Amino acid sequence: MQLYLAQVDALDAAIAAIDHELGERLEPVQETVRRLITMPGLSPLSAAVVISEIGLDMSRFPSAAHLISWAGLCPKNDESAGKRRSHRLRPGAPWLKAVLVQSAWCAVRVKASYLHALFQRLKARRGPRKAIVAVAAAMLTAIYHMLKRGAAYRDLGPDHFQRTERSRLAARLARKLGELGFDVTLTQRAAA
Repeated sequence: MQLYLAQVDALDAAIAAIDHELGERLEPVQETVRRLITMPGLSPLSAAVVISEIGLDMSRFPSAAHLISWAGLCPKNDESAGKRRSHRLRPGAPWLKAVLVQSAWCAVRVKASYLHALFQRLKARRGPRKAIVAVAAAMLTAIYHMLKRGAAYRDLGPDHFQRTERSRLAARLARKLGELGFDVTLTQRAAA
């Protein structure tokens, strides 16, 4: 039993030493880590992993889509003769992809947020696994812009899709009311 306890103590000491060294190496980027953890789902450790994987210089990625592709969070396009043969994810940065997907699961639990609304919207059509990858890609897009501009995270809000797609929402609701037996005429109200 003493042998096992000695091994546990040695492992605890090794973990403490690694944590101390990691803290020292992350000191120059602590402000960036603090900015990234304002995003729902990102912990200080996951923000440190993201920074260590992609770095702070976003000039090497021409756009957020290039970063998402590099990370392996976009489906590959394997199509021939009009038939789509595969839509699996591309191989990418395995550590980054795993941390972002895990963080996305945490982020969708925040009810009044854009990421939760995005997950709920996509889950209904594509299923939870594809929806969570899309949320991870959305998080990486926000991280790209935060690092490129030095800006803080700004949540678009849980009603983002209703605000941006008012006409589609109105048509869908009118169609639903018509299915329920109501006559609906849509007229735009004058702006107040």
